[in-house]
Amino acid sequence: MTRLFSIAALAVIGALVLAACGGSSTSGSSGSGSTAGYGGAASAPSTSGAASVVSTKTNALGTFLVDGSGRTLYLWDADHGSTSTCSGACAQAWPPLTTTGTPKAGGGVKASLLGTTRRGDGSFETTYGGHPLYTFAGDTQAGQTTGEGSNGFGAPWWVVTPAGKALQN
Repeated sequence: MTRLFSIAALAVIGALVLAACGGSSTSGSSGSGSTAGYGGAASAPSTSGAASVVSTKTNALGTFLVDGSGRTLYLWDADHGSTSTCSGACAQAWPPLTTTGTPKAGGGVKASLLGTTRRGDGSFETTYGGHPLYTFAGDTQAGQTTGEGSNGFGAPWWVVTPAGKALQN
């Protein structure tokens, strides 16, 4: 019983350490695929062992990018080029779209604009039009855009258009 408790405690500590280890790094040309965690509570990036899929959705806001689960994808004005500068608490509130394979283009997405960048923790984050992509923990349902125009962590967050630009509504 004590051994089981110790193993469980180590697993929790390991998860907390990994959640705090986001970061930035240099741009890469190939990546890999999975999607970041999603739900009402902040979550750390996760991997599923499959390539991330990026497609589009249209609502009253316009047409924008979503991940394979229909979660809205955002870019952050604080990122310069394809290097991600969102880590730690930022990456918990704005989980990066990580991947373990080459990202895949779904409907309405230009495959030529997809890429990856290596994060400080060694994982690969999907990029589009040179921008690292993130979901928002505050979006509790697929297609929500509650992070649009938010100024979290010192710079605005914007929904990403199929052209790879900020929607800015």
